[in-house]
Amino acid sequence: MRNVKIFEESEKYMPGGVNSPVRAFKSVGMNPPILKSGNGSRVVDEEGNEYIDFVASWGPMILGHNDEDVIKAIEDMLKNAISFGAPTEIELKLAKHMCETLDNIDMIRMVNSGTEATMSAIKLARGYTKRDKIIKFAGCYHGHFDGFLVEAGSGVLTEGIPGSPGVPEASVKNTLIAQYNDLESVKMLFEKEGNEIAAIIVEPVAGNMGVVPAKPEFLKGMRELCDKYGSLLIFDEVMTGFRVAYKGAQSVYGVKPDLTTFAKIMGGGLPTGAYGGRREIMSQLSPMGPVYQAGTMSGNPVVMAAGYAALTKLYENPKYYEHIEEIGTLLKEGVEEIAKEKGLPIVINRCGGMITLFFTKESKVETYEDVKTCDTDLFTRYFKHMLENGIYLPPSQFEAMFIGVKHSKEDIEKFLDVLRKF
Repeated sequence: MRNVKIFEESEKYMPGGVNSPVRAFKSVGMNPPILKSGNGSRVVDEEGNEYIDFVASWGPMILGHNDEDVIKAIEDMLKNAISFGAPTEIELKLAKHMCETLDNIDMIRMVNSGTEATMSAIKLARGYTKRDKIIKFAGCYHGHFDGFLVEAGSGVLTEGIPGSPGVPEASVKNTLIAQYNDLESVKMLFEKEGNEIAAIIVEPVAGNMGVVPAKPEFLKGMRELCDKYGSLLIFDEVMTGFRVAYKGAQSVYGVKPDLTTFAKIMGGGLPTGAYGGRREIMSQLSPMGPVYQAGTMSGNPVVMAAGYAALTKLYENPKYYEHIEEIGTLLKEGVEEIAKEKGLPIVINRCGGMITLFFTKESKVETYEDVKTCDTDLFTRYFKHMLENGIYLPPSQFEAMFIGVKHSKEDIEKFLDVLRKF
């Protein structure tokens, strides 16, 4: 009962007992296991129960828990510093590596989270275009910045709320909502207000309403609209960057954004984020230009060391992505076979190491409206069954699960064996 005891005491001191809402397992009607350690593809809770981890710290642990090279980089930096709030060579090394190995990144600015990256990119886009309005998509989540909390995904969708108290109407008056994978809904907004739209922000593979890949013509059409109206196209690759491919979803689709946001994997498991893009746009940031954005802990040396170790390791080992593709295919095909055998209403969407099992009678899931047809009660029963049998999954129908370098064929076979007994 140690898990329960710790969580119940946590509820006395932290709202809901957690520091991020979905961790509370509220949507699946149970208390969460309290995790204590992790190694490779496995995590262990306070009662000694071991699970195969398909949450991966919500994406960052693509190399697995306690990767030896990332740990060494952290330990080596800790001998010299924890923080300076001053320029360091390691932040240069990471920035240079990202600019030289990624497409469409001439300059980059380090921040401390995905939310900070996306909200800063929006501010920069507004400053560069001298316009106020932005387009986002229903079901897409870009962090808890006020202007994004309208028909958002992730925890907002899981909790079943349309927005958030505490967000003034004035904060969202310049946020226009379009429908994901529906280019016509974007065209209508541009035809009406195109000269006032600073940017579109989009997940090129949605991961915060579950995994919903974009249709190629959807992304290409937005690029054309932005070019026509002088707006910027921002790809939120916080989740997809370095995961669906090393160079992110933009390399998969062959569509060039003006700005890209990153987080998750680029910190090697430590909290960080970044946004980057064309030099002429990034040069508008203070101290080069008039758009002000700052952060005391941005470019923290320990975090930069972990990130540099993680990204160089991924870049130098393309075989990692081949492995993820192999076991991802094994998982998807296995789930489809079991669903057919047992008559389970499951649609499985996958892109690289991002996967969601949608419990719906629909034949495919391509839009936010498709996502909302899911049977969340059936998902809850599935989730509890999997957890009780050693499979640790995101506790929401509307989140992505993740596979990484340390997941083995045996891990996937265990997942399928447990699912087959559901």
